[in-house]
Amino acid sequence: MAGHSKWANIRVRKGKADLIKGKIFSRITKEIITAVKQGGSDPKANTRLRLAIQKAKSANMPSDNIERNIKKASNTDQADFTEMTYELYGHGGVGLIALVMTDNKNRIATDMRIATNKRGGTIASPGAVAFNFDKKGVIQVLKQNASEEELFLAATDAGAEDFEAAEDLYIITTPPDLLFQVKDKIDALGIKSESAELEMLPKTYVECDEETAKSNTALIDWIEALDDVDAVYHNMKTIEE
Repeated sequence: MAGHSKWANIRVRKGKADLIKGKIFSRITKEIITAVKQGGSDPKANTRLRLAIQKAKSANMPSDNIERNIKKASNTDQADFTEMTYELYGHGGVGLIALVMTDNKNRIATDMRIATNKRGGTIASPGAVAFNFDKKGVIQVLKQNASEEELFLAATDAGAEDFEAAEDLYIITTPPDLLFQVKDKIDALGIKSESAELEMLPKTYVECDEETAKSNTALIDWIEALDDVDAVYHNMKTIEE
């Protein structure tokens, strides 16, 4: 199975801004509320809610908070969050995709303009960057928690597309609609996964020298820090890699 060789780079970049627990909780809260509003409060029948609850538990969000947010979502006074995707060109032709969940479209539009004014890059038209990315399910399992052969066989039998050993992780890639089918098969073996999420993986990469990479990193960091931004994906590959 052909692995996504630069996934570890994207994973680190995407998670850097999530070191602040309060921000993690804020983002997960929005995901739970949106999932309930769109698909109901039963996680067994609402895959999106299952994913949000799993992320909440992985971030050590108290169960009381999770239940409170599920109940809050049914309140008619609760603000609706709109999902948006911003596509940008970074430095050196690198493509960026920012996934946004906001209750104020004007605010995030202003924030994105400020980001590119301060750190360079340009906002692209819809589809200009996204065509180079595929939405995939991605499951991460610590190597210490699983036998590579057992995990590989279980994942592929359940429908996984790719399997990669990267640093301290096994990384399993699935079609979007089979994410939980594969995860359930792994869970049934008693193997703990670190995360199971839908991600945007690039089809091709753009090589950047050190200076260009630093400029792109500064832009990504700025966008990741925005309250309404849930994740940033890119197709940058530094030359030394």
